[in-house]
Amino acid sequence: MTETTQRRNTAPGTRTGKQDGATAPQGGGGGGGSPDTRGSTAIADTVVAKIAGMAAREIPEVHNLGGGMTRAFGAVRQRVPGGGSGVTQGVKVEVGERQAAVDLDLVVEYGAAITDTASDVRTNVVNAVERMTGLEVVEVNIAVDDVHLPDEEEDESEREEQRRVT
Repeated sequence: MTETTQRRNTAPGTRTGKQDGATAPQGGGGGGGSPDTRGSTAIADTVVAKIAGMAAREIPEVHNLGGGMTRAFGAVRQRVPGGGSGVTQGVKVEVGERQAAVDLDLVVEYGAAITDTASDVRTNVVNAVERMTGLEVVEVNIAVDDVHLPDEEEDESEREEQRRVT
Protein backbone atom coordinates (compact mmCIF):
# COMPACT_ATOMS: atom_id res chain seq x y z
CA MET A 1 0.00 0.00 0.00
CA THR A 2 1.64 3.20 -1.16
CA GLU A 3 0.25 6.63 -0.62
CA THR A 4 1.27 9.88 -2.19
CA THR A 5 1.59 12.63 0.32
CA GLN A 6 1.60 16.38 0.07
CA ARG A 7 3.09 18.86 2.44
CA ARG A 8 0.84 21.56 3.82
CA ASN A 9 2.22 25.03 4.13
CA THR A 10 0.43 27.31 6.54
CA ALA A 11 2.12 30.49 5.44
CA PRO A 12 -0.45 33.25 4.78
CA GLY A 13 -2.13 32.92 1.40
CA THR A 14 -0.90 29.38 0.62
CA ARG A 15 -2.94 26.20 0.60
CA THR A 16 -1.98 22.96 -1.11
CA GLY A 17 -5.08 20.93 -0.51
CA LYS A 18 -5.82 17.65 1.24
CA GLN A 19 -3.03 15.73 2.88
CA ASP A 20 -2.80 11.93 2.83
CA GLY A 21 -0.75 9.67 5.06
CA ALA A 22 0.42 10.15 8.61
CA THR A 23 1.05 13.48 10.22
CA ALA A 24 3.14 14.41 13.18
CA PRO A 25 3.38 17.79 14.85
CA GLN A 26 6.10 19.97 13.44
CA GLY A 27 7.74 22.86 15.23
CA GLY A 28 8.51 26.10 13.48
CA GLY A 29 10.29 29.32 13.99
CA GLY A 30 8.75 32.63 15.12
CA GLY A 31 5.11 33.57 14.95
CA GLY A 32 2.16 33.15 17.26
CA GLY A 33 0.30 30.05 18.28
CA SER A 34 1.51 26.69 19.43
CA PRO A 35 3.95 24.67 17.31
CA ASP A 36 1.13 22.23 16.46
CA THR A 37 -0.71 24.92 14.50
CA ARG A 38 2.25 26.01 12.38
CA GLY A 39 2.24 23.14 9.92
CA SER A 40 2.34 19.40 9.63
CA THR A 41 4.63 16.63 8.50
CA ALA A 42 3.40 13.87 6.23
CA ILE A 43 5.00 10.44 6.46
CA ALA A 44 4.41 8.04 3.56
CA ASP A 45 3.71 4.34 4.06
CA THR A 46 6.91 3.47 2.19
CA VAL A 47 8.98 5.45 4.68
CA VAL A 48 7.58 3.49 7.61
CA ALA A 49 8.02 0.22 5.67
CA LYS A 50 11.69 0.99 4.99
CA ILE A 51 12.35 1.88 8.62
CA ALA A 52 10.64 -1.32 9.80
CA GLY A 53 12.51 -3.45 7.25
CA MET A 54 15.89 -2.04 8.22
CA ALA A 55 15.13 -2.39 11.95
CA ALA A 56 14.09 -6.04 11.51
CA ARG A 57 17.26 -6.83 9.56
CA GLU A 58 19.41 -5.40 12.40
CA ILE A 59 18.59 -8.47 14.50
CA PRO A 60 21.38 -11.04 13.88
CA GLU A 61 19.07 -14.09 13.88
CA VAL A 62 16.99 -12.69 11.01
CA HIS A 63 18.31 -14.18 7.78
CA ASN A 64 15.89 -12.47 5.40
CA LEU A 65 12.42 -10.99 5.09
CA GLY A 66 9.59 -12.20 2.88
CA GLY A 67 7.99 -15.50 1.99
CA GLY A 68 9.37 -17.86 -0.65
CA MET A 69 7.70 -16.24 -3.66
CA THR A 70 8.35 -12.74 -2.34
CA ARG A 71 12.06 -13.53 -2.01
CA ALA A 72 12.14 -15.02 -5.51
CA PHE A 73 10.54 -11.91 -7.02
CA GLY A 74 12.84 -9.75 -4.92
CA ALA A 75 15.91 -11.53 -6.29
CA VAL A 76 14.71 -10.92 -9.85
CA ARG A 77 13.86 -7.29 -9.07
CA GLN A 78 17.36 -6.66 -7.67
CA ARG A 79 18.96 -7.87 -10.91
CA VAL A 80 16.90 -5.50 -13.04
CA PRO A 81 18.47 -2.03 -13.29
CA GLY A 82 16.35 0.41 -11.30
CA GLY A 83 14.44 -2.47 -9.69
CA GLY A 84 15.14 -1.31 -6.16
CA SER A 85 16.94 -2.76 -3.20
CA GLY A 86 14.05 -4.73 -1.72
CA VAL A 87 14.30 -3.12 1.72
CA THR A 88 10.52 -3.34 2.04
CA GLN A 89 10.36 -6.98 0.92
CA GLY A 90 8.29 -8.91 3.45
CA VAL A 91 7.04 -5.72 5.13
CA LYS A 92 3.47 -4.40 5.08
CA VAL A 93 2.38 -1.32 6.96
CA GLU A 94 -0.81 0.57 7.64
CA VAL A 95 -0.24 4.17 8.58
CA GLY A 96 -2.86 6.45 10.07
CA GLU A 97 -2.58 10.02 11.25
CA ARG A 98 -0.95 9.17 14.58
CA GLN A 99 -0.52 5.37 14.58
CA ALA A 100 1.04 2.63 12.50
CA ALA A 101 0.73 -1.16 12.32
CA VAL A 102 3.44 -3.38 10.84
CA ASP A 103 3.31 -6.93 9.44
CA LEU A 104 6.60 -8.76 8.87
CA ASP A 105 7.38 -12.07 7.15
CA LEU A 106 10.69 -13.43 8.49
CA VAL A 107 13.20 -16.14 7.68
CA VAL A 108 15.22 -16.91 10.80
CA GLU A 109 18.57 -18.63 11.14
CA TYR A 110 18.52 -22.28 12.21
CA GLY A 111 19.14 -22.61 15.95
CA ALA A 112 17.64 -19.24 16.87
CA ALA A 113 14.93 -19.20 19.51
CA ILE A 114 12.04 -18.03 17.35
CA THR A 115 10.00 -16.45 20.15
CA ASP A 116 13.06 -14.54 21.42
CA THR A 117 13.95 -13.44 17.89
CA ALA A 118 10.38 -12.27 17.25
CA SER A 119 10.43 -10.33 20.51
CA ASP A 120 13.77 -8.69 19.61
CA VAL A 121 12.50 -7.79 16.14
CA ARG A 122 9.26 -6.39 17.55
CA THR A 123 11.10 -4.24 20.10
CA ASN A 124 13.60 -2.94 17.54
CA VAL A 125 10.90 -2.11 14.97
CA VAL A 126 8.71 -0.31 17.52
CA ASN A 127 11.65 1.71 18.84
CA ALA A 128 12.93 2.66 15.38
CA VAL A 129 9.55 3.64 13.91
CA GLU A 130 8.45 5.59 16.97
CA ARG A 131 11.80 7.37 17.33
CA MET A 132 12.11 8.31 13.67
CA THR A 133 8.50 9.16 12.85
CA GLY A 134 6.80 10.07 16.10
CA LEU A 135 3.98 7.64 15.24
CA GLU A 136 2.67 5.24 17.86
CA VAL A 137 3.20 1.65 16.72
CA VAL A 138 0.08 -0.20 17.86
CA GLU A 139 1.16 -3.66 16.69
CA VAL A 140 3.94 -5.57 14.99
CA ASN A 141 2.67 -8.90 13.66
CA ILE A 142 5.39 -11.40 12.79
CA ALA A 143 5.04 -14.50 10.63
CA VAL A 144 8.06 -16.81 10.50
CA ASP A 145 7.85 -18.35 7.04
CA ASP A 146 11.07 -20.31 6.92
CA VAL A 147 14.23 -21.36 8.74
CA HIS A 148 17.55 -20.84 6.98
CA LEU A 149 19.77 -23.91 7.29
CA PRO A 150 23.56 -23.46 7.32
CA ASP A 151 24.11 -25.61 4.21
CA GLU A 152 21.35 -23.92 2.16
CA GLU A 153 23.53 -20.96 1.23
CA GLU A 154 26.23 -23.20 -0.20
CA ASP A 155 23.65 -25.09 -2.27
CA GLU A 156 22.17 -21.84 -3.61
CA SER A 157 25.57 -20.42 -4.58
CA GLU A 158 26.54 -23.69 -6.30
CA ARG A 159 23.30 -23.67 -8.33
CA GLU A 160 23.90 -20.05 -9.30
CA GLU A 161 27.45 -20.87 -10.39
CA GLN A 162 26.16 -23.78 -12.52
CA ARG A 163 23.63 -21.47 -14.21
CA ARG A 164 26.40 -19.02 -15.12
CA VAL A 165 28.56 -21.76 -16.62
CA THR A 166 25.79 -23.17 -18.83
